[in-house]
Amino acid sequence: MPTEKSGAHQAKSRDANTPKWLSWMLKAFAWIFGALFAAVACAVMAGLMALAIAYPNLPDVSELSNYRPKLPLRVFTAEGALIGQFGEERRNLTPIKEIPQVMKDAVLAIEDARFYQHNGVDYVGVARAAIANLGRVKSQGASTITMQVARNVYLSSEKTYTRKIYEILLTFKLEHMLTKDQILEIYMNQIYLGNRSYGFAAASEAYFGKPLKDISIAEAAMLAGLPQAPSANNPISNPTRARSRQLYIIERMEDNGFITAEQAATAKKEELRIRPPSEGTRVQAQYVAEMVRQLMFAQYGDQTYNRGLNVYTSIKADDQNAAYEALRKGILDFDRRKAYRGPEKFIDLPKDAAEIEDAIDDALVNHPDTGNLLAAVVIDAEPKKVVAMRQNGEKVEVTGEGLRGAQGGLAAKAAPAIRIRPGAIVRVVKNAKGGWDLAQLPEVEGALVALDPRNGAVKALVGGFDFDKNKFNHVTQAWRQPGSSFKPFVYSASLEKGFSPSTVINDAPLFFDSSVTGGQPWEPKNYEGGFEGPMSMKRGLARSRNLISIRVLQSITPQYAQDWITRFGFDAERNPPYLTMALGAGSVTPMQLAAGFGVFANGGYRVNPFLITRVTDHTGKILVDGQPAQPSEANRAIDARNAFIMNTMLQEVARSGTAARAQATLKRPDLYGKTGTTNDSMDAWFAGYQPSLVGVVWMGYDTPRNLGARETGGGLSLPIWIDFMQTALKGVPVAQLTPPEGVVNVGSDWYYEEYARGGGISHLGGAGLTPPAEAPQETQAPSEERNRILDLFKN
Repeated sequence: MPTEKSGAHQAKSRDANTPKWLSWMLKAFAWIFGALFAAVACAVMAGLMALAIAYPNLPDVSELSNYRPKLPLRVFTAEGALIGQFGEERRNLTPIKEIPQVMKDAVLAIEDARFYQHNGVDYVGVARAAIANLGRVKSQGASTITMQVARNVYLSSEKTYTRKIYEILLTFKLEHMLTKDQILEIYMNQIYLGNRSYGFAAASEAYFGKPLKDISIAEAAMLAGLPQAPSANNPISNPTRARSRQLYIIERMEDNGFITAEQAATAKKEELRIRPPSEGTRVQAQYVAEMVRQLMFAQYGDQTYNRGLNVYTSIKADDQNAAYEALRKGILDFDRRKAYRGPEKFIDLPKDAAEIEDAIDDALVNHPDTGNLLAAVVIDAEPKKVVAMRQNGEKVEVTGEGLRGAQGGLAAKAAPAIRIRPGAIVRVVKNAKGGWDLAQLPEVEGALVALDPRNGAVKALVGGFDFDKNKFNHVTQAWRQPGSSFKPFVYSASLEKGFSPSTVINDAPLFFDSSVTGGQPWEPKNYEGGFEGPMSMKRGLARSRNLISIRVLQSITPQYAQDWITRFGFDAERNPPYLTMALGAGSVTPMQLAAGFGVFANGGYRVNPFLITRVTDHTGKILVDGQPAQPSEANRAIDARNAFIMNTMLQEVARSGTAARAQATLKRPDLYGKTGTTNDSMDAWFAGYQPSLVGVVWMGYDTPRNLGARETGGGLSLPIWIDFMQTALKGVPVAQLTPPEGVVNVGSDWYYEEYARGGGISHLGGAGLTPPAEAPQETQAPSEERNRILDLFKN
């Protein structure tokens, strides 16, 4: 039996027999293994300690079960078309059940195909990504959708180990607290996709101009490529890279079984229409959107821009676009008659042809397109041909009639400031024949507002030529002289004082010395000059004779008229009680004038214009219901018979007077209105209506100055009104006036019943104008003397 000594001896003998190098390696291995084990143990301990410290400090994710991101203020037409939105983040919160399957499939295919199988961290995906990256094939990431939600909602984008630990911990916490659909819903509404768009619903509107529910496979694949790099994969700024990313995602959708090979092939061939930033909203209503923003901010303060308010207006999309196009066309038609004012700016074009395109792109950044007026830089200019370049290298050639509006800049003796030469920044516009015209940004401004006189709902509102150029809203903010468009309100007052449409008034000279005016002597004139002698009040309004209006106002007194016009919503202090009130020398806004004419149109009721019909939160809960009530006797401004007789007089204006072009063009008898041109042609107006719609058009310079010789409301504003009404009244049946109680018809005119048998005022303003020999009766023909007087103005 071996002894302890012999065992030690044997061990020593074995050590002696072991090679030294092997003994050294075994010892080194033991030390390394021990060190590694200690390191792993320390790491585990440190990780457990970090977990113990970090986990309780993680954010409370339970609030995400009721996900409430920052949502913009969104403004809509009556039909639900988007007008505009305001907020730091453009987002349209869309429940997961309303997100189309094709969009979800596209996102899952590229971002996290195993989203519904893993528990937040996809270990299979991590391994696959590592192998792919080592093999130097297309680089793949390993972040799951849940990890991206944790990062985007709660963490910064810094790349540190600490943040990664928090990200993983948050991922597990999210997976524990929320369902997969809730996580995917947050991701698809929260992710930034470029162009100020957050979430795929907003991106669909921004890039394709369509709701998310209507997108195709190809469009979904394009959008799904944006989360990786919203700027680099942007289809507007980088279409080539966006297309490459789209094709790869379509292949991934096919590989994962989301689409068939046939669907993939079709999607790859589909041509996408990317919506350019300059296109803006499909409904041209920037002034409306800004009015709503101001109203909402007054009510909700800073919460206006993040609580997801949806504001529905009374605006009708087709009417709004028709108003926008009509006003711009009218202003541009006027501007073409003016002298060419020269290019907007001059730049030095590089000598190197390769650098010209970049120089032009840089120059046009500060000269954005405005509607159909496109900015371009001239690269070649000759008397009969101008070649200009737009952004992105598009060339435009203008010849023939297209140069007519800019002849002053092409003349040999043109001043340097207006000469069209290489480097000049100009405007071009497509003409009706498909060619190009040289144009310029107009200096004149305009406004158009249309409302329903039955309840005050604003159907169209354009506050100026271009909102980006001039944000001043001329419909509500411009206080201008209404000129002759104000005369109907004076005539309305006169009906209460015994006047009637057939009252004969002398269109003859008037002179007021300083004792009457309190200042300079005044000798008023008719716009067209001359005097036409005796005529009926109805004819005087149709012909817009100033001397007739002054005599009427002088008879009823300016003080009485001032009080009367407040019934229509006009401010007494802005329309002082002087005889010049008869010529519209006070101040009104286009909105006020529209509401005033609405009183005539609806039979005598005053209705307040309104724009907002409903306000909801992002869930659809109604916060404000602004549906108007129908007018009642409590809203009556003037007697129904006053409104009726004024309608017959204003109908004559549109039939045979200064607005005769209205009925001649629109071919319907139920049109009423009044032209207006102020002193020295500084303001041009037309206010007209059909019983279901009132429209007012104004044109003038912001700093008042003469519009030009012979420029009138009938020549400038009436054509705009007609263009608009051609769309707005399409399909609207002709309305017949119903005589109210208290009026009778004698011959071709209507009277208050108490004035039809010899009462009231039969004549005014001149020797030899005597009342008819016998008082008119409803069934009696006019006297011979009355026929003789009427003959004076039948021409």
